[in-house]
Amino acid sequence: MWRAKSDHYYRLAKARGYRSRAAFKLLEALEKFGLIRPGDVVLDLGCAPGSWLQVASEAAGPDGLVLGIDLRPIEPLGLGNVRFLQLDVLSEGALEAIRAELPGGADVVLSDMAPRLTGVRELDHERQMELARRALHIASFVLRPGGNTMIKASQGPGLKALLKRAKKTFRRAFLFKPRASRPESPEIYVVGLGFKRL
Repeated sequence: MWRAKSDHYYRLAKARGYRSRAAFKLLEALEKFGLIRPGDVVLDLGCAPGSWLQVASEAAGPDGLVLGIDLRPIEPLGLGNVRFLQLDVLSEGALEAIRAELPGGADVVLSDMAPRLTGVRELDHERQMELARRALHIASFVLRPGGNTMIKASQGPGLKALLKRAKKTFRRAFLFKPRASRPESPEIYVVGLGFKRL
């Protein structure tokens, strides 16, 4: 059943010109929560290969801006409202580099960052949560009041503390498992709506 579902999203992504099936995770979130509005400035952490950039570009429109960040270079998308910065978000000075690219701040911070998997469940969970905590930290320094976020996390011991922190930072914060996520995967997203200035 999962294989058929996976193939469905893969075929749909190819048909619509998205770079990966992950596009449908963000599309579902936009439909449910209205994360991105026309004219928004969007920061996309872990943006390779670029499908979330494509979706965010469509949602923000020609008056918006989408800045993608990734360790790896990506093939240019040819979209006028998209910029890319190759950067390790865990490196010293990463936050300053991002803020320099977005001097007016951002309306939305997205993170689909994922670590290299080792196959050791506890280690993979902690590595994913380290990236999720970093994404929330960056969001708290670049978001404008009222801004939104969607951050990939992992089900396990570190999730409760991350959600608690998000609830202090946003007017509403909750967990979201997109239909395009594998049911057996520990992948889950923390969605925060209405950033409160710290």
